Amino acid sequence: MDLIIKPTEKCNFKCTFCSSTNITEDKSLELDLEYIYKFLERFPETNTIIVNGGDPLMMDPEYYWNIINHLDSIDSHATLSFTSNLWPFYKNPNKWKKLFNHPRMGVTTSFQYGGGRLKGDLSEFTEEDFWKCSDAMLEHCGYRPDFISVITEENEHDAIKNVELAKRMGVECKLNYAMSSGPPVKFKGIIMGQQGKPYMLSNIYEIYVEIWKRGLAPWEFNTKQMMKRLIGQSTCCPQNRDCDSGIRTLQPSGDYYSCGAFGDDREYGINFDQEMKGKKIFPIKNILELQTMTEDCYTCPMFEICNGCKKTIKDHKTYNMASAHCKKMKTLAPDILRSNGL
Repeated sequence: MDLIIKPTEKCNFKCTFCSSTNITEDKSLELDLEYIYKFLERFPETNTIIVNGGDPLMMDPEYYWNIINHLDSIDSHATLSFTSNLWPFYKNPNKWKKLFNHPRMGVTTSFQYGGGRLKGDLSEFTEEDFWKCSDAMLEHCGYRPDFISVITEENEHDAIKNVELAKRMGVECKLNYAMSSGPPVKFKGIIMGQQGKPYMLSNIYEIYVEIWKRGLAPWEFNTKQMMKRLIGQSTCCPQNRDCDSGIRTLQPSGDYYSCGAFGDDREYGINFDQEMKGKKIFPIKNILELQTMTEDCYTCPMFEICNGCKKTIKDHKTYNMASAHCKKMKTLAPDILRSNGL
């Protein structure tokens, strides 16, 4: 079991692609620690507490020290994994470096080319800025963190540049495709208010195939997952159809889900108190419309690739993208099969 927590929706950045920029106007809520403590009592085998946002550094370090102290008190083996833009750390490393150097702590950061990653003053978070944050981590924590890049139609032409940057830095990047986030708002049957049209899944796989062909796979996480998925060795999000069993997520309000992306959409929630007191609940496991992109998927060798993430299935159906995705995916299938040694 892994637990994703979103302590706050607050963020010091204003990225154009990110759900936290516009997902809610009320940024004041903070996740009550008691939810985490109750969860750990119910699921003592929890491996990782994944801390997302907003940005985790919008909370005081004491919030996380309280979690660490609680983990110590219950003799838990769980670790904390932060994903942060690290700009506050670069500005004031002394505030965070003791926490970041704790043996339970791991830190991942984020960057991509293309102009959509904006600081609070709406200026671009540049490669130079990113190097400053990475250098600060190297100086104060002894390593450069891996990073996540969010790929959209606007920046897809720069996607492989992120992998080349990771190679130069000696780290691993993870090219994630942008999902549609936030409760949808419709006008005359057309979705208007959700956080953008999702990036088509086959487009990101076209990029992964190119990364594989160029020999850059050692520096990109999802390409390596693609190269193992069809031989049954990949189980990581977003390629795990059984996410109901091993992932839970808590929003700042205490809302509780089995998927972080569906949590942002406020869909398929779980009654927290009910699961804490009883059996594990599986809110999306048997929902028919979340099982496959199309009726033909079950007979396709790309089944595991295209239907690994139920949120992606939902997005592609909502935006009528499934057929276009399928058509393109068939052209990529031979290379994906070869990448798996098939």
